[in-house]
Amino acid sequence: MPSQRNAVFRARGIRKVYQMGEVQVEALRSIDLDLYEGELVVLLGASGSGKSTLLNILGGLDVPTAGEVVYRNHDLTVDDDRALTAYRREHVGFVFQFYNLIPSLTALENVALVTEIADAPMPPEDALALVGLSERLSHFPAQLSGGEQQRVAIARAVAKRPEVLLCDEPTGALDYQTGKMVLEVIEHVNRSLGTTTAVITHNAAIAAMADRVVHMRSGEITHIDENATKVSPSELSW
Repeated sequence: MPSQRNAVFRARGIRKVYQMGEVQVEALRSIDLDLYEGELVVLLGASGSGKSTLLNILGGLDVPTAGEVVYRNHDLTVDDDRALTAYRREHVGFVFQFYNLIPSLTALENVALVTEIADAPMPPEDALALVGLSERLSHFPAQLSGGEQQRVAIARAVAKRPEVLLCDEPTGALDYQTGKMVLEVIEHVNRSLGTTTAVITHNAAIAAMADRVVHMRSGEITHIDENATKVSPSELSW
């Protein structure tokens, strides 16, 4: 990653320990990582490697046991719950494996829920157009395919114009072709809005679309690859 690019996140010495009864489980061990403006990073590793824990800490959903996470010039590790809630609302968009849409609301209404509490959101119609769903505004989740529901979830995440988009196994519940379509949408958001994007996956093939690939195992980063041969999601095969 060129040195002149600005770091959005700087994580140093991140450690996360969970107490499970009398047993301590070390989910993260001394993680050092920078994420840069506008890049698309894939966090790659098997289940239990610590990917989701790291993503949750970057997104302010969890706090580390030790270490420092700086977003821009702000140390997230000193924030209380209220400050972390404000940080998530103002700066971060989340996309999870399961869509978490409200069944009784249309696609447009699901997205509008977020725009009503954001400071400078894009119109919900524009967010849905960005993910190719202009013709589905009035459809309820039950009337949408899995891929369409995930695209509504992406529209909901980006409608508040977040600086960071964090995606945890966004294709995990989708078939191959639908998964590629969702990855194309994520790449389009990253490219068109300049949103710093991190995608968790255990699927090594997906790593080919990233600017950088962060390999994780047993709560540690084993190595980071700069991707000189980045391909579009339409070219992926797995």
